[in-house]
Amino acid sequence: MAEQGRAPVARTVLQQCLRARLQVKPAGEASDAEFVQIDRGTVIYICFFKGATDDILPKMVSTLLNLRLSESDSGKMVSVLELPGSLLIVPQATLGGKCKGRAMQYHHNISKEDGLRLYGSFVALCEAELTAVASAASGTQVKHGTYGNRQVLTLDTNGPYTHLMEF
Repeated sequence: MAEQGRAPVARTVLQQCLRARLQVKPAGEASDAEFVQIDRGTVIYICFFKGATDDILPKMVSTLLNLRLSESDSGKMVSVLELPGSLLIVPQATLGGKCKGRAMQYHHNISKEDGLRLYGSFVALCEAELTAVASAASGTQVKHGTYGNRQVLTLDTNGPYTHLMEF
């Protein structure tokens, strides 16, 4: 989706899932670990690069949520909006890495402050889009990880149906 001749400002990886569980807060001395979970739907891993602005977010949300990546009961490929399905959004700064020698470098990633702001706006737009098309009885939900934290993910899928998209 990144235009020809222009460096991408965001990279996403989409993975269909039957169930996904993400740790959003590790266990502490006085507290248990906290998790979010979705059933059937899509996991979106997202990373923003330097130069990313709010302008790209509506296009990203529309494209990602309308891609036909999930198989319906009839065998037809449908989007997460058509399932209806849930979303789990995972901030993933490592998607911005470039190999240099035997190490990864992340010089092209956006600053943490700007990345956190864009990530929050992206999550809010996804929530609004999914809420607009889902009925209350459908059970769809948008869950998300914690920006800037290492998180533990458990994923059940019916196949490694993973897609990379750049914007």
